[in-house]
Amino acid sequence: MRQQGKKAIVVGASSGIGLEVAKMLMEQGWTVGVAARRVELLQSIGAAALERIDVTTDDATDGLQRLIGQLGGMDLFFYASGIGKQNRELAEDIELATLQTNGVGFTRMVGEAYRYFAKQGCGHIAAITSIAGTKGLGPAPSYSATKAMQNVYLQALEQLARARGLDIRFTDIRPGFVDTALLSGDYRYPMMLRPEKVAKEIVCAINHHKHIRVIDWKYRILTAVWRRIPRWIWRRIRL
Repeated sequence: MRQQGKKAIVVGASSGIGLEVAKMLMEQGWTVGVAARRVELLQSIGAAALERIDVTTDDATDGLQRLIGQLGGMDLFFYASGIGKQNRELAEDIELATLQTNGVGFTRMVGEAYRYFAKQGCGHIAAITSIAGTKGLGPAPSYSATKAMQNVYLQALEQLARARGLDIRFTDIRPGFVDTALLSGDYRYPMMLRPEKVAKEIVCAINHHKHIRVIDWKYRILTAVWRRIPRWIWRRIRL
């Protein structure tokens, strides 16, 4: 599906899923601007514009506006930034850092994209959340809580845009475990997905204006089962 003349911004494009999505969008003809904390990793992508953005800082939205200016506009905002760790001991620094990035940073950047599209009258916001938002996961409390918040936030913005008569589309992307630096470490995760495969499904979901996309079919079955587990059983499950 060719997208000549369309302009996309990818936040969190320095590695993993964000990097692969940025590449695929360019292959489809999008003019792409990219942003991440580690701007040196963006040099080789070949994007039309790049900007250093740390979503946890107050000036992050200024960086997004500069990137939009460099690109000459924005039709698609794709958000791939996020952190997550298992935290069975509930270390305070891990919990608060996760809330700052996945909660405050997400709200800051997605909110700015929404305001831009509201003024423009149209646009598309797509964001990577996670299947972790389906249920509260004991090994990763703040991670699963912030992912559930992201799911609901996108749903709320979708309702808000429709109520205001705005032509803003939303795509909530919920992958399972993906083989990226985010999940590096000693713990071996089951049913790991390749970033390239996930990126392909993401771009397809964006092109077809999907509202929610769980990736992949195994995780669609898994999350459907999770939703049906009563709380009194869920809290007894050891993960």
